[in-house]
Amino acid sequence: MNLNRSACEIVREMVARSEELGVEVRRAGGATLIDCGVRAPGSFAAGAMFAEACMGGLGRVRVSMHDYGFGMLPVVEVEVRKPAIACLGSQKAGWKLAEGDFFSLGSGPARILARKPASTYRALGYEEESDVAVIALEAPAPPPEKLVEEIARECGVEQENLYILLAPTASIAGSLQVSARVVETALYRAMHLNMDVNAVRSALGRAPVAPVVGGDAAMMGVTNDMIIYGGEVYLVAEGFEASKLVSSSSTSYGKPFAEVFREAGYDFYRVDPAIFAPARVTVNQPESGEMSTAGKLNVEVLMRSAGMLR
Repeated sequence: MNLNRSACEIVREMVARSEELGVEVRRAGGATLIDCGVRAPGSFAAGAMFAEACMGGLGRVRVSMHDYGFGMLPVVEVEVRKPAIACLGSQKAGWKLAEGDFFSLGSGPARILARKPASTYRALGYEEESDVAVIALEAPAPPPEKLVEEIARECGVEQENLYILLAPTASIAGSLQVSARVVETALYRAMHLNMDVNAVRSALGRAPVAPVVGGDAAMMGVTNDMIIYGGEVYLVAEGFEASKLVSSSSTSYGKPFAEVFREAGYDFYRVDPAIFAPARVTVNQPESGEMSTAGKLNVEVLMRSAGMLR
């Protein structure tokens, strides 16, 4: 198993199908940049492959539609193998990247090579070596050359073997790949509560995909709401409590995330971390034969967030 090499296969397919997927392939320093929504139009299919690459090939993403009562929304369905490694070791936006006016959190299996952050990989007990690296950036512009050099150096690869996936939040692909993090949010919450994330054997997730209703700042709130109020996760794991993994356990629950963020003075550290969780979670514990479910979908907040209810 090598997540960077598996992700590289997905990215190379995206390059080969660039016209069909609505992506644009160009250079960023010496690396290959796959633009999924900055200058390129992108697509739902591009967003799905973006998310699969973020999980290092350990996740499968399918896109469908669902009527939530106020209209149809796209829905992303995710099936994850080795969830802790796929979601926390790879998909999580855990690498802070900044240079000049550019800032983004890096996702994808390149994090494994750079060990960003090292504490995650100590907890997961996972490492790998690779001569190729794949990083995903949720940003409105490509990274500067100096930052591309830094990423390649930290990963221990040549720039020509570095692949950068790029999509702003305010894009079809960008919005979809955020919703595809629904399982990640449940596992991130579990890790925050000191649950043994390595005990999660399999995971499924589903979440609506936010319509593009504004710029990146507005979409940051709307995309979070799709998971907080519309995300559903099914975990096969021993020793997990579903009631602790849902967003309704937060004191901030019930408001669109944009409002929560504003009340926190636009400071993520002042936001109750329990809000970053799916709306509904089911846990199956095979050894004991127990099933538990907690939380519920909140269609009213989804409507308000998507601009359907004022």
